[in-house]
Amino acid sequence: MTATQTSAARATAADASARSAFASLGDLRDPRALQPFLRLGRLLDPVTPGRSPLPDGAPVNLAPGDPMLSPPKIIAETLARYPDGWSRYPLPRGPEEFRAAALDWLGRRYGLPAGLLDPSRHLLPVPGSREGLFFTVLAAVARGAAEGRRKVLIPAPGYHVYAGGAIAANAEPVFVPARRETGFLPDYASLPQELLDQASVAVICSPSNPEGAAADLPRWRELLRLARRHGFLLVADECYAETYLDAPPAGLLQAALAEGGSLDKMIAFHSLSKRSSAAGLRCGFGVGAADVVDSLDAFARMGGAGVATPVMHAGAALYRDDVHAAEFRAFYRNLFDIAERKLGNRFGWSKPAGGFFLWLEVGDGEAAATRLWREGGIRVMPGAYMCPAAFPEGNPGAAFIRAAMIHPPEVTEPVLDRLVEILG
Repeated sequence: MTATQTSAARATAADASARSAFASLGDLRDPRALQPFLRLGRLLDPVTPGRSPLPDGAPVNLAPGDPMLSPPKIIAETLARYPDGWSRYPLPRGPEEFRAAALDWLGRRYGLPAGLLDPSRHLLPVPGSREGLFFTVLAAVARGAAEGRRKVLIPAPGYHVYAGGAIAANAEPVFVPARRETGFLPDYASLPQELLDQASVAVICSPSNPEGAAADLPRWRELLRLARRHGFLLVADECYAETYLDAPPAGLLQAALAEGGSLDKMIAFHSLSKRSSAAGLRCGFGVGAADVVDSLDAFARMGGAGVATPVMHAGAALYRDDVHAAEFRAFYRNLFDIAERKLGNRFGWSKPAGGFFLWLEVGDGEAAATRLWREGGIRVMPGAYMCPAAFPEGNPGAAFIRAAMIHPPEVTEPVLDRLVEILG
């Protein structure tokens, strides 16, 4: 019996009640079936964590995607300069300063020519990519429903917000496997033509969460052509665009430029959560076709997903400063260098293109997560929890765990040593 089989057998009896808690949640209309952290709590909360490898033995949480680095001081400094901005509702389209700073950053990051984007028509501040993605799915389904477009194409595994938006809009989430064979990105072009014609939205995350795979420019162009041919909206979640390990990955706007410059049938989301270690600031933007931005704006106003004016001034300061983003990127790059030394070629792992997650193939992700928690006080996310749908060939995340590389080296090194010791 292999180590993985042994750990799976050991975990089965002790954790049967935790696993069965979600056995009845096959109905994807129940948001609990889509929320991975609710499921993780049901699995691990009944289990007493073991002593971690840290000096005090305290548990170490590698499950969430929260950056641990302190954010740049310019956030507090900028907020202090706008004390009166908290008493007024924010401008939905944001101050000109924010839109100009975001536009300038896009130009630097993606090599875009002047005139491609109109900041008053093509760009909308949002609290973060999460809120923008959710409201965009609502808006796109509302627009497409009259044409019978009630399907939302979603990478599996993937970020649970995509499916949350679909079920909130009373649309059908269509989970498309992102496996090693497809470069850990969903192959939407392989779907039946009639299904593509019924889609209102297709979401791509690049670099992807959880795998860290990045779409290259040819793939972005193919996706954009596919969206326009079948009439659905292509939504790019690019919140990890600045968290790359080698070359900066291509983006959807570059594909639009290569395809003639039209923004039709597309919108991309960017956030300061990862770029600036400012997840709590809740500041980012969507950029894309003017009609899509208008629809998002309308739904965001109804849902109250605005960005406070002082926050947008701080966001403008962050987008004007590339130095801190490079420093944070170097921090994550060092952590992945440590991971490469500690993991080698174990668990089917190799360095990703971006993001800050390890996506490790361990045989049974639930069993491995339970064992790491029980024996080593290490909390990770079972890959199956990022993919609530069943497939004939099995859940594409079931054999994996996701572990976030967010802690400093003095924490990361002993934790990875212990992970290898327990699972290796």
